[in-house]
Amino acid sequence: MPAIADKTSDPPALEWDGAARRRSVLMHPVVFVAAFTSLGMLFAAQEWLNIAHAGYAISATEVFESWGAQYFLWGVICRVLWSLFRPFIQNANAGRVLAIGIPVSLAACLLEETIWVALFPKIPVNHTPMPFWDRVAFNFKGDLAESMAIFWGAFFFFRGIGYYQQLREKETVAAQLEAQLANAKIAALRMQLNPHFLFNTMNSVSSLMRSDIEGADSLLEQLSSLLRMTLERRDIQLIPLHDEVEFTETYLAMQDRRYAGRVTRSLTVDPKVHDALVPAMILQPIVENAYVHGLSKLDHGGHLTIEVSKDGHRLKALITNTGVGLRAGPEGPVSGNGSGHGVGLANVRNRLRLHYGESCAFSIREIEPKRVQVSIQIPFELSTSTAENLTRYGA
Repeated sequence: MPAIADKTSDPPALEWDGAARRRSVLMHPVVFVAAFTSLGMLFAAQEWLNIAHAGYAISATEVFESWGAQYFLWGVICRVLWSLFRPFIQNANAGRVLAIGIPVSLAACLLEETIWVALFPKIPVNHTPMPFWDRVAFNFKGDLAESMAIFWGAFFFFRGIGYYQQLREKETVAAQLEAQLANAKIAALRMQLNPHFLFNTMNSVSSLMRSDIEGADSLLEQLSSLLRMTLERRDIQLIPLHDEVEFTETYLAMQDRRYAGRVTRSLTVDPKVHDALVPAMILQPIVENAYVHGLSKLDHGGHLTIEVSKDGHRLKALITNTGVGLRAGPEGPVSGNGSGHGVGLANVRNRLRLHYGESCAFSIREIEPKRVQVSIQIPFELSTSTAENLTRYGA
């Protein structure tokens, strides 16, 4: 900045908000130039206070116009350089930065001083009148250090913006790949469930064929209904709880026919959670596991209860059944319900981890002798659409 009254000032300190978005509002040409001009106004205020204290007879208008014009010009020059040479600014190595940047910075300083001198022919005040180019040379030498500080401050500001954008792009790509991997894993687990479920159901149909043909026929119709629901969901991962409950109730109706007189069951769902999002086929495998590994071992007196409710900010599901309870096997604790090492519970456990990470809880325990309970807790989130297709938290 050409001296108005032998002024001195510190180089501008440009700050960059590292939390700015990739398309930072600050980098919009109008906003950027306005910010630069505002910075000049701050320096003008400082200069005016110094002048007033020293007793110089210079109007505030001249001070603010000269400073404002200088930083406006620098804002325009820097923003144009960013637009034209963005790849170079972001990617050039130190050698190229010095070899090209120094000549460009000197040219930018000369350009700014030339325009500024043309705008303010009466500055510096109280100085012998000089021809135009003499004044340009005078101001160029006097303001070279400050002008270089502005140029290189802007250069490294842009460089930082570039590094930040590249980092965010890498993070975005990594997050997308992580979500895609999680969805692929979940889809594979879902595909694993379908043949497992179909195999067990066909066994049920086979067992009724000789003793209850009508029952077997009804069971096939219900199986057809379940398969249709499964196909309609396709690769959808998160569904409203009421859809999952409908699927589970159809499965329970199938089991009622097979285990008539042997098992009583109840399903209770808090009305507040009907629209909560849950992973598809999260209850049915647990219920199936309860029948296969617990209730099927009883000749009579079997009990199955399913309770789903809201617990604070979490959705809680409890599936309790009677049967053989938990027992120790050759490889450690094994559940009469499968302990999570069978296809059903292991599948559920893995999908919960993929959907929610550490934000979910899954447990199986014997709450009383020969009475086993599976507990699931996941973050409570209401459905805003008919279905959700992506994982919420990734692997």
